[in-house]
Amino acid sequence: MMMEWRRRMDAALLVLLLGHLAAALEVPLDLPQPPTITHQSPKDYIIDPRENIIIHCDAKGKPHPSFSWTRNGTHFDTEQDSNVSMRPHSGTLIVDISREKAEHYEGIYQCTARNKHGTAVSNNIVVRQSRSPLWSKEKIKPIVVQEGVSLVLPCQPPAGLPPPIIFWMDNNFQRLPQSRRVSQSLNGDLYFSNVLREDSRNDYICYARFPHTQTIQQKQPIVVKVLNLDAINDTMADFYNDTDLFSEAPVDDRRPTFLIPTGTSSSKTVLRGHTLEMECIAEGLPTPEIAWTKMSGDLPANRISFLHYNKTLRIVNVSESDAGDYRCTAKNQLGSVHHTIHVSVKAAPYWISGPPRNLVLAPGENGVLTCRASGTPKPSITWAMNGIPIENSPKDLSRKVEDDTVIFTDVQTGSSAVYQCNISNDYGYLLSNAFVNVLSEPPRVLTPANKVYQVIRNHHVLMDCSSFGSPIPKITWFKDSRSSTLDGDPYILHDNGTLEIHVAQARNSGKYTCVARNQLGIYENHVYLEVKEPTRILKQPEYKVVQRGRAVVFECKVKHDPSLIPTMTWLKDDGELPDDERLIVDSDSLAITDVTENDAGVYTCIMNTTLDHDSASAELTVVERPDPPTDLELTDQKKRSVQLTWTPGDEHNSPIQKFLIQYEDLLHHRGHWHNLTEVPGTKTTAHLKLSPYAHYIFRVLALNAVGLSQSSFPSRVYRTDPAAPDQNPTGVHGYGTEHNNLVISWKPLSGHQSNGPGLHYRVMWREKMAGSDWNTVTVANTSKFVVSGTPTFVPYELKVQAVNDYGDGPEPAVAHGFSGEDLPIAAPENVQAVVLNSTLAEVHWDPVPSHLIRGHLKGYKVYYWREHGHKHSPDHVEGILSFSGNHTHGMLPGLHPFTLYAFNVRVYNGKGDGPPSPPQQFNTPEGVPGQPTSFVVTDSSLDSLTLEWSPPHDRNGHITGYTLKYQPVNNSNELGPVEELALAANETSVTLPNLKYSTRYKFYLNAKTVTGAGPAISQEVDTIMDEGNTQTSHPVAWSPPRRPPHKARPVSPFGNLSSSVGEEGALISWEYWGPEKNIYVEYIVENSEGEEEWQKEFVNGSQNVMLKGLKGGLSYRVRLVAKGHHDQPLHCSKELVVKVPAVASRQVDIATQGWFIGLMCAIALLILILLIICFIQRNKGGKYPVKEKEDAHTDPEFQPMKDDDCTFGEYSDNEDHKPLKGSRTPSNGTVKRDDSDLSLADYGEGGDGQFNEDGSFIGQYSGKSASRDTAEGHESSEAPSPINAMNSLNSFV
Repeated sequence: MMMEWRRRMDAALLVLLLGHLAAALEVPLDLPQPPTITHQSPKDYIIDPRENIIIHCDAKGKPHPSFSWTRNGTHFDTEQDSNVSMRPHSGTLIVDISREKAEHYEGIYQCTARNKHGTAVSNNIVVRQSRSPLWSKEKIKPIVVQEGVSLVLPCQPPAGLPPPIIFWMDNNFQRLPQSRRVSQSLNGDLYFSNVLREDSRNDYICYARFPHTQTIQQKQPIVVKVLNLDAINDTMADFYNDTDLFSEAPVDDRRPTFLIPTGTSSSKTVLRGHTLEMECIAEGLPTPEIAWTKMSGDLPANRISFLHYNKTLRIVNVSESDAGDYRCTAKNQLGSVHHTIHVSVKAAPYWISGPPRNLVLAPGENGVLTCRASGTPKPSITWAMNGIPIENSPKDLSRKVEDDTVIFTDVQTGSSAVYQCNISNDYGYLLSNAFVNVLSEPPRVLTPANKVYQVIRNHHVLMDCSSFGSPIPKITWFKDSRSSTLDGDPYILHDNGTLEIHVAQARNSGKYTCVARNQLGIYENHVYLEVKEPTRILKQPEYKVVQRGRAVVFECKVKHDPSLIPTMTWLKDDGELPDDERLIVDSDSLAITDVTENDAGVYTCIMNTTLDHDSASAELTVVERPDPPTDLELTDQKKRSVQLTWTPGDEHNSPIQKFLIQYEDLLHHRGHWHNLTEVPGTKTTAHLKLSPYAHYIFRVLALNAVGLSQSSFPSRVYRTDPAAPDQNPTGVHGYGTEHNNLVISWKPLSGHQSNGPGLHYRVMWREKMAGSDWNTVTVANTSKFVVSGTPTFVPYELKVQAVNDYGDGPEPAVAHGFSGEDLPIAAPENVQAVVLNSTLAEVHWDPVPSHLIRGHLKGYKVYYWREHGHKHSPDHVEGILSFSGNHTHGMLPGLHPFTLYAFNVRVYNGKGDGPPSPPQQFNTPEGVPGQPTSFVVTDSSLDSLTLEWSPPHDRNGHITGYTLKYQPVNNSNELGPVEELALAANETSVTLPNLKYSTRYKFYLNAKTVTGAGPAISQEVDTIMDEGNTQTSHPVAWSPPRRPPHKARPVSPFGNLSSSVGEEGALISWEYWGPEKNIYVEYIVENSEGEEEWQKEFVNGSQNVMLKGLKGGLSYRVRLVAKGHHDQPLHCSKELVVKVPAVASRQVDIATQGWFIGLMCAIALLILILLIICFIQRNKGGKYPVKEKEDAHTDPEFQPMKDDDCTFGEYSDNEDHKPLKGSRTPSNGTVKRDDSDLSLADYGEGGDGQFNEDGSFIGQYSGKSASRDTAEGHESSEAPSPINAMNSLNSFV
């Protein structure tokens, strides 16, 4: 529809364009001119006798013309007839028929319009009143025909004006059905090619509708009775006085013959431009088929149509090429017949190049009036001037008539007149008026000034310069600056002055000037052109399939010229949207809520502007689950089957994929529906196989893409008779629950499968050996039977047969099983191990004989354990590896290097493990050792350091020595050259001399066995500043966690929890040996409010974490949490208190400055005196500044010890933990610590402080650690604190 609408719009624009360019010359009405007829009634004017008669005649001219009429060739004096009036300023006649019948005014009328410049005449208007006469009353006798013969029911409507439209209906005003066998002819008669018994009826009624008066006339009903030969003689007496009219033999099949037209040929004449209709109606049995051909050429495909089941051939807009011979052929199985129609095409006169045009000539100019037309037969041409035949008009030397042309030369003022051209032949006439107006007039432009033309880019535009002048003005166009005339690409100048741009672009916008000039003057007019951007739909609506009750949105996003006002219109199926609040129209969308089936259709969005439009369409399909099937019917009923048929419900635009048939057994399982079978959606019947002894009802469900329909109403009950079982129980198994029994189990039959009452089972068994007899027992409707006293693990053959009151089931199949299992009584032999490497061994054994397994072989198990290792204490860890199936070897992975293992092998079955094989042993070779347990700096001087370490916890062999590597680290964390030192196996410390003072070093230490070197432990430390500094900068040394011995493992899986506070945050380290993988650190401000929550930091499997973002000056409680599965408890470590310094101090090395050395000496002397005084006061119990310092920083000597990890409960220092600038963590990102965050060397002279294995502290606490209160580093310009200095000297007191 949208495409058709667009084609019509394009055609209309084309017609408008052509009319625009070819418009006749218009003389402004303010100038003198002869009359021109502007409106008149049609030549053949049929009037409604119930309404007043209006005969139109309007004309223009200057001065305005006067009007007169002739009727039937004589003057019609309208003033003498009181029923006739003429409209003012018009020649239109109005006839009042209230006092006179309309037929009194029938006749041929002609209008004349005249002024002093000439006379124009109208066509001959033939006025006739429409007529719709009644049917003459007649009695129509009933028509009785024999079945199979042809029949024609005549209509014969009364003649009307215009002719009526004929159709056949019954008493209920329903059209009678028509087909190839029964059809209506062009004259209205109803033709039967052959009649059937069902054609009998008493209401064949012919109706005639008269379109002009909109009245319908009805013929008397016709009664038709169609009888076969046996019934004719019994019924003829009722109609024809016992006369037996039909005594011939029954009607046989026959070849076709034509009912109309008759004969083998006929002829037909049609006028050019009219519609040609030809028909051929044939009778015959079977009903003939009609075909058409043109013998002298092809049928015009685009103007032809076949009506009335091919019986009528219609050709519209006939042309001369349609003349010729046409053949219709009627054909059935018995033969064919032909009829030829010769068609002649005649033509009433028609214009070849249009009617003659008005001439406006200046005095002395020449001109031509041309009246060129054609017709068949060739028409004659006559000329008149001012309504008088030209031969009777005054002679004029400037005028010459030559057939269809009048030539004017050197015309003069006063020669104006109206010329009539009349062309006629036997089939009609053409009458045209054309005036010659002699004027002298300067040019004028009739197009309004400053007119604005708007056009869409890439479209063509026509800008008018409609002008008038005599002589005819010459038109030229200019744009903007008027530099040159517009003539040539892209401009086209037409003869009437119109300027055309075929493809307008934005650059064509602007001001245009048209200039009209002749000998008498010049005239200018300005117009403006605006080129606009086209309207385009950017996002078109898309095809939607939506379920009923849902919502759908069609989008229609549009781009348009911003200066144009758009209007969005939505259509549904090319019509207006329904007035429904569910349809919501937005600026760029259409939403439909709660969709119903009535919403389905094609939706079109149209964006209109004043210049153009764009549209797009999309279809909405509404789907829903199908309606349930109906009309269930059971047919073809048998003992074990039945045929079920049904009628499908509405599929709601989603084809039915399949039907599901369900049944309910009212006898065995009332209230439960079961699936029986499925059939494709194209079928409406199913053959159902049934079981005996059941009371069935059925229902059907339909499935489409949306879902399953509701179920149909159930069918009637269908009962099947009982019978012996058709099947035996399935799933027969034999197994033992004890070593001396056999349990026979099966899946019992359902009540539906029982086929009858009294269902029970016959159970049979025997040992699987030659000559064994079957044992039989009958049990009730159960699912197992236990046989006692059987030998251990013996194969049996089993059978279970279903039996009911109507007989036995089929012979059961034999199943197999075993009696009960017992534990194996033998162990694998020839057990041995092959060591593959330090952590992997392969175990081999010989399989145990099957009779000794005494059950189903499940596999073999290898039990292994460590006897003792080359270590300080044995570690017995037992492991079991299972190898399913009949294996003879297996791998033992994950072994410890340098360890003696013992193992045995056992076979196991479904009952359990057999006895173990004799234990065997193997040794794993040495491997690489683990990290050294600890690595600390115990002494530091200007150019040397002492390093101490402990051997690895996992030695994995004999330690053959250690490798120590170290390298300097500058302030940019760049590493210097590596020095390497080999150490003996019995060494646990080393002193490195000749180091650079005030330099950071990084150390790497690893142990070695004969297999190779183990992983290294690393450490970073700085040498002290110089000899004059009495402070010793002791680095913090960490050691990897030592796993406590197995027997001493605490309940918590955490140990050795320690902390270190640096510039980046607090580094928390620990040891963990639990199984959980989800580990995280929790911390909270000490003494915080109850509503504050613990913060979490996940550690991702490592054993240290850096807590960042802690606030200075606050203490934090820290603990570790291990989380298992949701049903397992949390494991928490003991809490550690970490104090974050309030101010980070950085000091610059100024120790080498002379003034600083002198100042320090003076301060040292003063401090020495103060310390002596303080020492005396302390011995007397008094307080002194150092005591205050210790109160501020609680002395570790008086802090409680952690029971499990041997750390101080709350020790923290604001200054001791400042790392040196540029300090680095080990390369693997993990800093491991031993027992606390600080080395014991920080609290004693030579690192003598130690921990016992039980966590108790050993050694003398010394004030040496007080020296750490002085600021570390060498970058601060601040003077040392006197209190720090006193603490430093305290070690000498």
